[in-house]
Amino acid sequence: MKLTSKGRYAVTAMLDVALHQNVGPVCLADISERQRISLSYLEQLFSKLRKAKLVNSVRGPGGGYRLAIAAVDISIGAVIIAVNDSVIATQCKGEKPCTPSGRCLTHSLWNDFSKKMQDFLDSVSLGELMANSEVIAISKKQNMVQGLQNDILHTNQLG
Repeated sequence: MKLTSKGRYAVTAMLDVALHQNVGPVCLADISERQRISLSYLEQLFSKLRKAKLVNSVRGPGGGYRLAIAAVDISIGAVIIAVNDSVIATQCKGEKPCTPSGRCLTHSLWNDFSKKMQDFLDSVSLGELMANSEVIAISKKQNMVQGLQNDILHTNQLG
């Protein structure tokens, strides 16, 4: 089983939007800075998330992204699927026979594991993650670091 960086980054970025949208639309540059994800990669991910109707874009000055539906109604599984990622653990990915003679000995094991993993991801919402004490602490630290970096940048521009 391999969840790619695409799925992990999409979940991280969506959680960032959920945590920060209370002050207005969240711009991708801020997510990029806080989460250390390439801005061009975020643009690709958010195009897919918008098509899946998980986020809405807000144009113009102060624009960015907002969740299209409540955080408690967005499952982690839905985010991963929206960016065309999966948690399929079978070697064949269910698209072709595992071996030249058909299915491998462990196909049903890995297929069942994939289903349980997807069920788990479908059962966890962004809202639940937002309430997690560790997520809250990490977000506060990231905001503080970003604020300090912005203060330093502003001071250097004045001086």
